[in-house]
Amino acid sequence: MTTRRTFLKNAALTSAALAANPYVWTSSANADDVQDTDLKVAAIGVGGSRGRYNRGGRVSRQAAKFGKMIAVCDVDELHNAEFNADEMFGGKLKEYVDYRKMIDTEKPDIVVIGTNDHWHVPIATYALRAGCDVYCEKPLTLTIDEGKQISKVVKETGKVFQVGTQQRTEMGQNFLKAIAMVQGGFIGDNITAQIAIGAAPGDGPFETSAVPEKLDWDFWVGPARSAGYSLERRKFFRWYLEYSGGKMTDWGAHHIDIAQWAIGQDQTGPTSISGTGQFGTVVPAGFDWVAFFEGKAELENGYNAATNFEVNLTFDNGSVLNVYDEYVSEDGRTKFPNGILFEGSRGRLFVNRGKLTGKPIEDLTESDNKSLEDAIVKLYKNKPITSHMQNFFECVKDRSEPISDVYTHHRTMTSCHMCNIALMTGDDLKWNPIDEVFVGNETANQLMSRPSRSDFLGSPS
Repeated sequence: MTTRRTFLKNAALTSAALAANPYVWTSSANADDVQDTDLKVAAIGVGGSRGRYNRGGRVSRQAAKFGKMIAVCDVDELHNAEFNADEMFGGKLKEYVDYRKMIDTEKPDIVVIGTNDHWHVPIATYALRAGCDVYCEKPLTLTIDEGKQISKVVKETGKVFQVGTQQRTEMGQNFLKAIAMVQGGFIGDNITAQIAIGAAPGDGPFETSAVPEKLDWDFWVGPARSAGYSLERRKFFRWYLEYSGGKMTDWGAHHIDIAQWAIGQDQTGPTSISGTGQFGTVVPAGFDWVAFFEGKAELENGYNAATNFEVNLTFDNGSVLNVYDEYVSEDGRTKFPNGILFEGSRGRLFVNRGKLTGKPIEDLTESDNKSLEDAIVKLYKNKPITSHMQNFFECVKDRSEPISDVYTHHRTMTSCHMCNIALMTGDDLKWNPIDEVFVGNETANQLMSRPSRSDFLGSPS
């Protein structure tokens, strides 16, 4: 662990180096500096009145401020029409249901992906191989092997890829400052992070019903195992492991990401994982998840992700991340449903989207704060700290790596998926972060991937 004295020395060197680059050191980079109407942008998965998670539409509208939006693609034609009716587009966009046809026909420079989670990697892979730069909402992957795959494709194609983990950029830079303090030795060494990401619902079973008009339900399900339509399955897909990973890949994709970055393990991973938890009411004890994903075992239609849990991830450097639905200290005096509590040999600090608190924060001097500002710029890859979308477009322009790169996000998602796999197997697991395999547990290794229905995939023409 870096000592505080070393941190301050390095920060001073960073400050001197940045002073030589006035763009990085002084500019906040106005949106007009990166706006380029020659860049053709297409939106895939935009949500709408019949959805629940409409982040795809919001980030696509953000992208339209930096490039020229030319097309929208959603398996629900109603959502295509609603997005296209926005006054910023005025009905001018081409509308598609099949992402492959849109990419092959329109040949966009950039695609923005905001679909349900299990579609992220198949669509991103197709777009990258078609020559597109990609902005994709989190969580990027459904499985560990998908992370390996998308990392390989990004490297092979050389395209710019930004994942929508905005805590790396926005939220008043609370998370960046927390990372800088942990890495700078402000709370000492022997770091443990207590991570709370909230409980998930476990309701069900639910009745299936008729597919709404203008929705291609089979395409919505896509590469996942075939399933009947229900409002709950469509709107609350995050609580179905067929399409997402519950809270582990929802809020875990944010908070585990920040914690691994802070302890300097964002390019590797834990070596041991253990935990306990409960799944939704439709999941019987000892359920065979491998058989389920292979289509050889059935569950009633209900939320099947983990509802309550405590999972521990231990790293080679001695750091430990503990992941809870809600954190309650042993003495009961500290309790929170969402956030990260970093604890070290010299103190502790708490961070979430609303605050950054703790005695180490209160004790910061003016010199400390200046050094932390310099350290944050370094964390931000020596670029101006902007909005997440603007960072992506700046990187498209200069072909550099964005702040939320695919490689560190793959390592974050690997930890998230390992939490779920530990709960699904009920075993204490050992992980080889170099070879990226579980050691001595074949069931866990089988859960690193899923069979896919291939009719909805393909290669660009």
